[in-house]
Amino acid sequence: LVPLPALTGLLLFACVGPWAEGGKVLVVPMDGSHWLSMKEAVQELHARGHQMVVVSPELSLHIKEEDFFNMTSYAVPYTQDEFNYLLLGRSYLIFKRMPFLTMFLETMKSLKIAALVYQRSCEALLRNKDLVRHLNASSFDVVLTDPVYPCGAVLAKYLSLPAVFFLRSIPCDLDFEGTQCPNPSSYIPRLLTMNSDHMTFLQRVKNMLYPLALKYICHISFTPYASLASELLQREVSVVDIFSSASVWLFRGDFVLDYPRPVMPNMVFIGGINCGHRKPLSQVCIGAYVQSTFQVEHFCCCHFFFFFYFQVLT
Repeated sequence: LVPLPALTGLLLFACVGPWAEGGKVLVVPMDGSHWLSMKEAVQELHARGHQMVVVSPELSLHIKEEDFFNMTSYAVPYTQDEFNYLLLGRSYLIFKRMPFLTMFLETMKSLKIAALVYQRSCEALLRNKDLVRHLNASSFDVVLTDPVYPCGAVLAKYLSLPAVFFLRSIPCDLDFEGTQCPNPSSYIPRLLTMNSDHMTFLQRVKNMLYPLALKYICHISFTPYASLASELLQREVSVVDIFSSASVWLFRGDFVLDYPRPVMPNMVFIGGINCGHRKPLSQVCIGAYVQSTFQVEHFCCCHFFFFFYFQVLT
């Protein structure tokens, strides 16, 4: 017998299957390794019949034209050499040993430079009236974006389109604030604290104080996007307003690696999506593995028997 839920699903598929069509998805990615993670999802959506349109600056590190999406690019106010220098020119600091305070100040300087690059890129996109008008007239169904680069979330808000966030996490617990998810400091370890979900009183105090230092980083990184959103929407918009507009949050995490935490109904965990798919073992390999396992077990059983006999019975 077919279970009732499965039968209901089959009937629904039979009803809507012939008329089902792929959607039109606007993708606003973040460059770098973030795009490498998102690209596989874009490719899979294309394989399932959806039309994918990626909006990207004409200068980028990894976002290049592919056969499974249409590329729409826009001009940015810097050259390729300037772009490479701004993002990669200080990468040597990762391998340089220096005092903590010096490292912190140099990291802040690098962060400000990178944040400025992405901010200018977003300004070039949102202030490109012809491009925004074209996107608005293209009848997209949804916006897929990485909220670490909030430009896509701002654009989705302006176009009045549902937004799907594809991310690992957002600093300063903005993902918790955006989803209105409970975030108790008593057992959810904060970023960089190295705490577990079982903490002493002093560790809980540390867990509450650490986010205060990160607030400055988030102020540098995200406040300009709130100003851009306010300018575009002609009303006051906060950073939390931008993030709370998401319809679905796709977290590239999993409770196999992450500590338990509260979740909201629109939060979906897709950890392992970028793991490589290995071919199944051949029957020859499986047979050899089973045979070797049997031999090991037989060896262990024999040794246990002799140990038991000489140590206990004699």
